[in-house]
Amino acid sequence: MLNAKNILYLDSAHADDERRQNLYRGHLYLYSPRKPVLDLVTLARQMIEDAFGGRNPELAQYEMDVQAYEALLNDLKPRFVNSPEGKRIMRDILADVGCDVEKTYFDLPRMRTSTSDNYLTTGIAYAFDAHRDTWFSGPLCQINWWFPIYDVSPQNAMVFYPDYYSRHVENGSKGYNCHEWNQRSRLIAQGLAQENGRKRPLPLEPIDDSNEMVIIPPVGSMIVFSGTHLHASIPNHSGKTRFSIDFRTVHLDDARHHIGAPNIDNYCTGTIMRDFIHPTTHQLLPQDIILSYEDGTPVVGQSVRV
Repeated sequence: MLNAKNILYLDSAHADDERRQNLYRGHLYLYSPRKPVLDLVTLARQMIEDAFGGRNPELAQYEMDVQAYEALLNDLKPRFVNSPEGKRIMRDILADVGCDVEKTYFDLPRMRTSTSDNYLTTGIAYAFDAHRDTWFSGPLCQINWWFPIYDVSPQNAMVFYPDYYSRHVENGSKGYNCHEWNQRSRLIAQGLAQENGRKRPLPLEPIDDSNEMVIIPPVGSMIVFSGTHLHASIPNHSGKTRFSIDFRTVHLDDARHHIGAPNIDNYCTGTIMRDFIHPTTHQLLPQDIILSYEDGTPVVGQSVRV
């Protein structure tokens, strides 16, 4: 019998409604390089290369003190996230892949870094272990979009565990609340708390990697997958820092009617639904939809995810 969780569509012509339903079933999509994605990559590269001041960004970790490197990222990443040009390009990306730009809401694109050989693996450059985004208060209708800024390799890419799409994993999502996490993030940024005081919801059992899937997309291409997929950053031993971009989307109708992937093993509270904005107006999702995902825990601004 066909293992539907292992289906990868390349440059599919599926309309967005069909694509979302397939994504909720555990399928993955890969799109070849597209102009709007390359536009965002170009913006990111310009900002990265300006920040590193003539150093090769993929090799700069070998020339810089780790504290100086971390400080550079702490300045660079928020500037990219909040770039007005980046927000404009995001609308072009969504339209280009067939999303309904009146009904598709996105969170701001994040620049990610994964340094090589344990140079910097915490805080601003945390390398994610196996996880589902739903463990981090993500909604079941969340779609993830990921693409590299520079070439990636099997030694520094992302890995998926398709067999776990419908398989329970003992994990630490019970007790995690994104609003409490965000508040602690602010205290850490102000020097009033320590990073090691935050507990991420990670697997509490070994993950069988015998059927893992690694995709190596060229620059300008995108991997698309459900936030319910178990995935991780491969421990980077490539000799180069990996730079990538990811963002998330929710469809207005799916969010309103709570349509999405199955909830396999998520026990967290809170919701990141206040992070998603309209591609044109930049307004939040309608308040009644957001409230339908809230559980009464105090909300302190939008998520801090760097």
